[in-house]
Amino acid sequence: MIFTGHEIANIFKDKFSKQPRLFFSPGRINLIGEHVDYNDGYVMPAAIDKGVYFAIAPNNTDFINVFSADMQDELHVPLSGIHKMSGWKNYILGVIDQLLQRGYPIGGVDVAFGGNLPVGAGLSSSAAVECGLAFALNDVYNLGISRTDIAVICQKAEHTYPGVQCGIMDQFASVMGKQNKVLLLDCNTLTYKILPFNANDYAIVLVNSLVHHSLDGGEYNVRRQQSEKGLGILKRKFPAAKTFRDISPEQVTANADAFDDADVYNRCLYVTEEITRTKKAAELLKMDDIAAFGKLMYATHDGLSRLYDVSCDELDFLVTISKQHPEIIGARMMGGGFGGCTINLIKKEKVAEITGIMQAQYKQKFGIQAEVYIMSLSDGTHAL
Repeated sequence: MIFTGHEIANIFKDKFSKQPRLFFSPGRINLIGEHVDYNDGYVMPAAIDKGVYFAIAPNNTDFINVFSADMQDELHVPLSGIHKMSGWKNYILGVIDQLLQRGYPIGGVDVAFGGNLPVGAGLSSSAAVECGLAFALNDVYNLGISRTDIAVICQKAEHTYPGVQCGIMDQFASVMGKQNKVLLLDCNTLTYKILPFNANDYAIVLVNSLVHHSLDGGEYNVRRQQSEKGLGILKRKFPAAKTFRDISPEQVTANADAFDDADVYNRCLYVTEEITRTKKAAELLKMDDIAAFGKLMYATHDGLSRLYDVSCDELDFLVTISKQHPEIIGARMMGGGFGGCTINLIKKEKVAEITGIMQAQYKQKFGIQAEVYIMSLSDGTHAL
């Protein structure tokens, strides 16, 4: 279901019979730098114009009352009894838990939320929910939390309650995004640069495979563990290295015999290559060389598919058929993987024609009608 901010405000008024404050928290895309945020690398995300609306008001009790319009489900829990539950509720509860643990003076609130962000598409609906709630509570209760700290709090919330050991990128992009700009984020120091994204004649287009992934626990956390194991092996070879950014792809390949697990070796090679690619991509954007940038996107997909092993047949097919069209200058899978979207740079006047052809080919191959979204780059989480 898709909801506008006006609809969420009206749902709130029907549920709680009062006037709410309204906030918008965007999803994000990531142009390049995939699966390196938790490996202390560089990423290049941007907030988008699709996201989650929050209507919120204090209720002068010690209860958190939340209605999810998307799920048509409710949560009622006292502040003194916050505990893990299941599904969407953990993203709410994790944020409340982190604020309470840090001693922030929040009281009971009534909340309704929902939006226009496709769940499972790799657009970080979970981060949009976390950051929207934290930002709204910060505003309503004048907590004085910085945007950077909101991102850190929400990352920790996702680690603890849903149990996804995500990096900082999704939450950071959702809170810190700038209209028509991308962020080059150093995931080790949380310093960042705002870069222009002058796509000129090209549109940012997502093609949703409609293969839905769940990252709770599972394969995402396995990749993180494999990367940590590999970094430990490399640190023994290079004692001065603190993170993957201190190690080159050439050093990984030169020490292949130090790895007794081919998967761990492949993860390390991918991470070091992707950190190198992302730094190169930033330089290309400064030169407005969008064509060379697109070639790096294809290289990232190849690494995600062959070395990091987080793609799937559907995503590989969409990237492969994109190469049949010279009007597409770059494409790759985006997000955690195992489904979701590909991100494509397509000549603006050819978007409808080419995506129509791709949808037809994809449906013939998999029997699924892929969805297409044209992205605009947006400001981060804000009050409306």
